Amino acid sequence: MRIIAELPHPDFKITIMNMNSKYIVKMEQGSLEQTYKVAEIDLTDGVNSVFEILDEEFLNTIAGRFTAMRKDFGEAYSRYNY
Repeated sequence: MRIIAELPHPDFKITIMNMNSKYIVKMEQGSLEQTYKVAEIDLTDGVNSVFEILDEEFLNTIAGRFTAMRKDFGEAYSRYNY
């Protein structure tokens, strides 16, 4: 797996990797992670197309999903401890 780019974002880390003719886009926030895979053949302009996919609307959705993930895990962990 080869790292292509790391993009700045104030709320989470974004890493774009390339492996087996796929771009892997990983977002990390603390112990949580979201990963998306896109086949190179499905993109018209290579990694530049990945940058276009990562628009503001999508990144806002990612941030909301991290919030939901943290809540879900916190609730599950509370049930485990009690």
